[in-house]
Amino acid sequence: MAARTEDPRLTRLSDICLALPEAVRALRGDHADFRVRQRVFAYFLNSHHGDGIVSVCVKSSLGEGVDRAARFPERYYLPAYIGARGWFGLRLDRGAIDWREVSNIVDLSYCLAAPKTLARAVEARLNAGER
Repeated sequence: MAARTEDPRLTRLSDICLALPEAVRALRGDHADFRVRQRVFAYFLNSHHGDGIVSVCVKSSLGEGVDRAARFPERYYLPAYIGARGWFGLRLDRGAIDWREVSNIVDLSYCLAAPKTLARAVEARLNAGER
């Protein structure tokens, strides 16, 4: 039996997420979650609950996800179950992917989920223009 090939979007997202301090990945079928010290900061969802959408979902500051989904519904959406808890999704199934944007939202989500010491280190690197 041939091994399944990983979705290249998941591979690229994994590279971005796992470059962050203490980040780990767990595969869950066609989905994956990324955690820092047991706290999820990103999900890769592939047709979650049969919605047909491939996306990266991240935590957001109060109201940010709702605003993005309302202003740019072709790119952003509020995923089932977690959208009401401050998460939003960036679609990875709608043409060319801006991986800098993916990195940016993942970094911001990581800083919301990570312990303060880890978050400060990432914020300092971002403020210095690194990534």
